[in-house]
Amino acid sequence: MNNTELQPELLITLVQMKMPFGKYKGLVLCDLPVSYLEWFAKKGFPPGKLGMLLATLYEIKINGLTYLLEPLKKNR
Repeated sequence: MNNTELQPELLITLVQMKMPFGKYKGLVLCDLPVSYLEWFAKKGFPPGKLGMLLATLYEIKINGLTYLLEPLKKNR
């Protein structure tokens, strides 16, 4: 699967997984403030799956697409 294909399981992970470190440790990823995601965008997202998830969430938030996560948040 290439990076341009839709991966719905990523959206589910964004509303379930908690931030494993830092200022917002323990907060569900989808609840991270945009300012924190902007900081990562400037400094560099962490490597691996977490970085990919944070970069995806950043794109969702800056493009006004958080409504896509709302139905999933109700089921967490």
